[in-house]
Amino acid sequence: MGIEGVGARVARKEDKRFITGAGRYVDDMVVPGMKHAAFVRSPHAHAEIKKIDVKKAQAMPGVIGVLTGKELKADGIGNLICGWMIHSKEGSPMKMGAWSPLAFDRVRYVGDAVVVVVAETKGQARDAAEAVDITYEELKAVVDAPKALERSAPQIHPEADGNLIFDWELGDSAATNAAIKAAAHITRMKIVNNRLVPNAMEPRAALGHYDKAEDHYTCWTTSQNPHLARLVMSAFYNVAPENKLRVIAPDVGGGFGSKIYIYPEEIICLWASKKTGVPVKWVADRTESFLTDAHGRDHVSTVEMAFDKDNKITGLKVDTIANLGAYMSLFSSCVPTYLYATLLSGQYDIPAIHANVRAVYTNTAPVDAYRGAGRPEATYLLERTMETAARELGVSPAELRRKNFITAFPHQTPVIMNYDAGDYAASLDAAMAAADYAGFAQRKADAANRGKLRGIGMSCYIEACGLAPSAAVGSLGAGVGLWESAEVRVNAAGTIEVLTGSHSHGQGHETTFAQLVNQRFGVPIDSVSIVHGDTDKVQMGMGTYGSRSGAVGMSAVVKALDKVEAKAKKIAAHLLEADEGDIVIENGALKVAGTDKQVPWFQMALAAYTAHNLPGGMEPGLKETSFYDPSNFTFPAGCYVCEVEIDPETGVTEVVQFVAADDFGNIINPMIVEGQVHGGVAQGIGQALLEGTRYDASGQLLTASYMDYAMPRADDLPSFKVSTSNTPCPGNPLGIKGCGEAGAIGSPPAVINAITDAIGITDIAMPASPSTVWAAIRGTKH
Repeated sequence: MGIEGVGARVARKEDKRFITGAGRYVDDMVVPGMKHAAFVRSPHAHAEIKKIDVKKAQAMPGVIGVLTGKELKADGIGNLICGWMIHSKEGSPMKMGAWSPLAFDRVRYVGDAVVVVVAETKGQARDAAEAVDITYEELKAVVDAPKALERSAPQIHPEADGNLIFDWELGDSAATNAAIKAAAHITRMKIVNNRLVPNAMEPRAALGHYDKAEDHYTCWTTSQNPHLARLVMSAFYNVAPENKLRVIAPDVGGGFGSKIYIYPEEIICLWASKKTGVPVKWVADRTESFLTDAHGRDHVSTVEMAFDKDNKITGLKVDTIANLGAYMSLFSSCVPTYLYATLLSGQYDIPAIHANVRAVYTNTAPVDAYRGAGRPEATYLLERTMETAARELGVSPAELRRKNFITAFPHQTPVIMNYDAGDYAASLDAAMAAADYAGFAQRKADAANRGKLRGIGMSCYIEACGLAPSAAVGSLGAGVGLWESAEVRVNAAGTIEVLTGSHSHGQGHETTFAQLVNQRFGVPIDSVSIVHGDTDKVQMGMGTYGSRSGAVGMSAVVKALDKVEAKAKKIAAHLLEADEGDIVIENGALKVAGTDKQVPWFQMALAAYTAHNLPGGMEPGLKETSFYDPSNFTFPAGCYVCEVEIDPETGVTEVVQFVAADDFGNIINPMIVEGQVHGGVAQGIGQALLEGTRYDASGQLLTASYMDYAMPRADDLPSFKVSTSNTPCPGNPLGIKGCGEAGAIGSPPAVINAITDAIGITDIAMPASPSTVWAAIRGTKH
């Protein structure tokens, strides 16, 4: 294996341009004649639009156009859609309310776009936007999902009676009820998973350019899947024919799920460019991001977990109300259903599970997938309940988990998933050893002597990622397949281009994908280029989300490399007058095994293109394409242990130790994997301690800036202890499982379990801010 190959800690190739300011983001793009857009957004959470007067705005300096929803509809631009069909348990389809890119009759959340202004400068556009006069008739709003289901709640969409989008179930209700009825012990909890704002470093942005001469559209956008954006904007929103629309996602400064979707702004910038005759750019400010980026989580659940006399789990019953906000975002329907309820077995052998999920409209920003997408919600519910059960039963939380672990694979859960491989005890043992779990009692006593409360908590998570077999998700309502594509081009000089349908927005694809090529052909990774993010350059692909770029995207690359290798060996065998079966590739050369006969990689590549001396009937060139459809999800799993110290006088919680022991299968680049875990854990600790989206009763967002929405900083986090074990995934050629979301999935329950352990209570709301912890301590005896 070359020192740059699979398993090597290779520094990221792409970081040089990022840390030197040479990255190219949408806001860096400048097109001749480009103008700027500003949106007029609703100040009300729920209101009828009675009148829109744009005359004053049109007359302001620099203004090129002021456009409304009525003009948008007149031009045939379609409504935004949700692309995953869910049916209620009685068989009726989900109730998808109309979402116009520009509202023209009613607004349904603060931030709903109503008018777009195009002007010479950003400042002029914003000034003119303030001059647009809109008359609203304000309506009653509801922001809390359970309250939205009450009879007195305002009706948000006529299509969804009582604001209920669907009432869905999974599992065996009768068997689960029977297990609960026969249980020796039942742990009951109400679990709230707080709403979050994704807050990627780069705000969303879009630049739309209609070329009248070519009758062609180009959209530069902050997207995690540009091909899907092109497909949806052409096939469903009628923005442009697919063959006349190019979507480019250049460097993207983070996404975490919030940039999977097609938002109104991309549609409007393209449409406005054609209407005004100029390229139109829009870049969100941070408050716009807080208001309009798809939020995450926001579940309210009740759970009953049944145990027999030997503390074995016999049944799990879950009822969840999921807040989807004012409109159904692109993948919103699958998050609280097939990405959530299917993971409620966790790492445990639970014979009977039943989940009921009601998805609800409220007058808040739309909610969709955010780092982990349903898996964090399932893990939080399950691991908080397991920790509470252990305390109620008077047993070790670690040993209660161990007693209930799945130990034989493959394992069919009662909620669809079939786990292919794992060793959950290995991660538990590794985490407990790294955390010095046995020495905690002494540390707790030492903390007490210093006047501090010390607690320890753990979380054993599993996730399903590498989304997923196309036929399977299609049968469950997905509107697209979830395969991935790759094209490997060997150039005449021997350099290699890998064109991937996956998109990198911080994951390090330019490094890890190149390591695959180095491993296979022995060429330096600097001679390998990774091309992605441009629908005119790259064959259609399904993008990056759900930790799928490794298990699915890299598997497509491997299949294409297989084809390139086979042809390369044929060429080399012909040049060396040897048997094809005797050719091996080592250190950048093709050799005849057991001899000193060889041909350098570049010489073989040149021969492929000069075509002077090729095997009979062989086409010139060396370029291969592959489409890979996975046979199953992959199932990363692990154990996290968090230790906290709390100042009872202030309620300030310090995370003094955090241990992550993960099983990601085979690992391409350990350094990049560690970075992914660090980032995910930081986000999970942020959710547990600091982050929480708040609306007032009228639907005003109270946390619309960093002044009111706390993000984790360096001094909020310890140095993490991370380790990995390896049960290779049998379902893909690389044996890898995915690592991008694990940290955010496993960490919140570990933190809350530690806090509740420290202060001796059953539950505490996230975020467990100092004031929340302080109040909980005052209500607790120690």
